[in-house]
Amino acid sequence: MSKTLKIILAINLIALAVLTFAYPHLMVGPGKLIAAHSKLETDCFACHAPFFGTANERCIACHKPEEIGKLTSLGQAISKPRSSTPFHQNLLKQDCLACHSDHAGVKRFRVEGRFDHALLQADARKQCQSCHKSPKDKLHQQISGNCSQCHRQDKWIPASFAHEKYFELDRDHNVQCVTCHIRNDYSRYTCYGCHEHTQDKIRREHIEEGIRDFENCVECHRNADEHDIRMPGREQKTGRREGRRDDD
Repeated sequence: MSKTLKIILAINLIALAVLTFAYPHLMVGPGKLIAAHSKLETDCFACHAPFFGTANERCIACHKPEEIGKLTSLGQAISKPRSSTPFHQNLLKQDCLACHSDHAGVKRFRVEGRFDHALLQADARKQCQSCHKSPKDKLHQQISGNCSQCHRQDKWIPASFAHEKYFELDRDHNVQCVTCHIRNDYSRYTCYGCHEHTQDKIRREHIEEGIRDFENCVECHRNADEHDIRMPGREQKTGRREGRRDDD
């Protein structure tokens, strides 16, 4: 390589380096900033440190976690505070870049709208309705809280619970959830909420059949058919034998 060519290459590299520091938004910027940060379009070093990228401390200097959703970055009160933002105060650590990408150009380096609930403190993960509104369908209007008993935090749909696997909500059992699940605790249930199910009556009828363990009703009873009894470890008792009904 000739001396002249080396000099030309060196001059070009120096020019590129100078331009990169003088006009970083034009030379290395991944795209325009989001509207809220448009005033910083030409001031990359307001957020970025040369050779080290963006530090969370620079984000927090303007956006204090305890004020997010309540005050602007200039300290002015927000006329309509957002109810879905206070979870920022319940994060395990302030890792702004885990969710936010301020460059909204043609090439985004993070997908917006995705949130990892593992970033939250353990207690905050149980308070789903502090950020999320309950669905308006008939089922969800009956219940409150305990979302994790049916849903996963990494994927809301599909729900991980199918009621018919445990008990079919047929005939007289198609009632409100609180009839069987007291205080919206869906990990527990009781059959003693109905007038025909009293502990004394159930005890008496089961002992007559030689059954002494009858605390977990759905272990044997899976629907409203009193003849469809499924007893673990025993032959299934039904009101049908060889395709014929008892009244045939």
